[in-house]
Amino acid sequence: MVSLDADIWIGACAHRLHQRWRTLDAGVLQALAHDLWQDEHLRGMAPADAAAEWLRPVAFEDVQSLRHAGAG
Repeated sequence: MVSLDADIWIGACAHRLHQRWRTLDAGVLQALAHDLWQDEHLRGMAPADAAAEWLRPVAFEDVQSLRHAGAG
């Protein structure tokens, strides 16, 4: 991956997080994206991929909740 400037990476990552949490304040998402930037493993990924990896457990919980709701 081509190395991105921190501000661009954080902005793109925050944008991807916003797609998941549309009601959260942009400043909160920017702060979260900044925290993700601090992780060397995630920083080495494309911003959208890093956000998706970080969101993976949340997405798993959403699927589990839907399954349990349908079972009742």
